[in-house]
Amino acid sequence: MRVLGVAALGTDPPPELAAKARAFVEELSSTCGGSLCLALGGYWGLMRVVVDEALRQGMCVLLFPPVEREDFDYPEGALVVRTGASYRVRSIFLCRSSDVLVCLGGEAGTMQEVFTAYLEGVPVLMLAGTGQASDALERLAPCLDSRCTSEVTVVRDPRELARKACELLSERPSRRARGLG
Repeated sequence: MRVLGVAALGTDPPPELAAKARAFVEELSSTCGGSLCLALGGYWGLMRVVVDEALRQGMCVLLFPPVEREDFDYPEGALVVRTGASYRVRSIFLCRSSDVLVCLGGEAGTMQEVFTAYLEGVPVLMLAGTGQASDALERLAPCLDSRCTSEVTVVRDPRELARKACELLSERPSRRARGLG
């Protein structure tokens, strides 16, 4: 099974961003098939929109909540990994478990997940024009620094973002197959 990490806003999203997230998940479901699991850091804000839509589509969902929210009421059908780690540290587990990371827009925590994935050699796909602080990272693409440890690709359309994620996942051996997971 391939794991697609999703970095997303942890607060209530504007309606247009929520609609883009739903369109992204809907396209993922129809394009990638059943061998995909979405990994997220929790079940609130834009993450909740993604999780609810993924479960509605019958997709696998893997959650890495921070210790502060491990006792939160998670939806039936989601696999919850209780690492006992803080917000920032649980993001490392999320990124290292992902074959590809998609950024749907967010604030500092979302940006940390983009940087963590990048530094771990995980390809990053970013949705542009979200109206969130993470949009600033678009200026740095395709590499976040001179090392260029992984490519960061910016996409404007959420459905195209999903198709690119499926394409990347099909081309790239899983982290487990590469001995990294």
